[in-house]
Amino acid sequence: MVVAAAGETRGPYRRAAASGSLHDWAGPEKGGLRPHLKKCWTIPPKANAEFVARMEDVLEVYHRPFDPAVPVVCMDEKPYQLLGHARDPIPARPGHDLKEDSEYVRHGTCSIFVWVEPLAGHRHVDAKPRRTRIDWAAGVDRLLTMDYPDAKRVVLVMDNLNTHTLGSLYEAFEPAKARALAERLEIHYTPKHGSWLNIAEIELSALSRQCLTRRIDDLDVLNAELAAWQKATNDDQRQVDWQFTTNDARIKLRHLYPNI
Repeated sequence: MVVAAAGETRGPYRRAAASGSLHDWAGPEKGGLRPHLKKCWTIPPKANAEFVARMEDVLEVYHRPFDPAVPVVCMDEKPYQLLGHARDPIPARPGHDLKEDSEYVRHGTCSIFVWVEPLAGHRHVDAKPRRTRIDWAAGVDRLLTMDYPDAKRVVLVMDNLNTHTLGSLYEAFEPAKARALAERLEIHYTPKHGSWLNIAEIELSALSRQCLTRRIDDLDVLNAELAAWQKATNDDQRQVDWQFTTNDARIKLRHLYPNI
């Protein structure tokens, strides 16, 4: 508890003294500046034609009618740190919450891949030890041969990461197989600084909140948790109803469009 001296404002910050000390500054007024806080955003540049071109391309894809023969699939990935407990947690009991020591033991890193078909409510999630071109190519192979073996073409929306290219297929497979996989893909890249356009990123956010809120120190255990989450969400058939349209973007995000 902070006790304010005469003439000072009560609260965690003291009013700046007449000397103008950098260490004593006035608390923020309601609705005023809050220099002690910040939020991290992915901020696109203004009047960027490349950004709006890719944005409108992805928005057009999201408003195509559902077609089982040509499914629209979004993919994304995130790094994940495998962590163990330095000391055993103290279980919760009546009147006492679970107690977990702040110290932890690192057990390496991995990468979580998510593939989601928004209109069908279908997801595939797994974790791999690395995030390489070979890993991405293996995911595409599974997508086309196991998840959608009868689809004439799969529309794939993802960010323009250096591993997310058709060249990765040729690094992983013989040319004939790589070409066969590539011919069944229709790729659409989200713009730089526009990852909010990737529905798979929304799914990764939900996955993190619902499945990854505790320490997991083993890749097999992590994949078992991911498989359980995947089954529950797929059984629930939770679809994604994307509402934001190109017309909305031209009004609400007009500052991103070049002035002609």
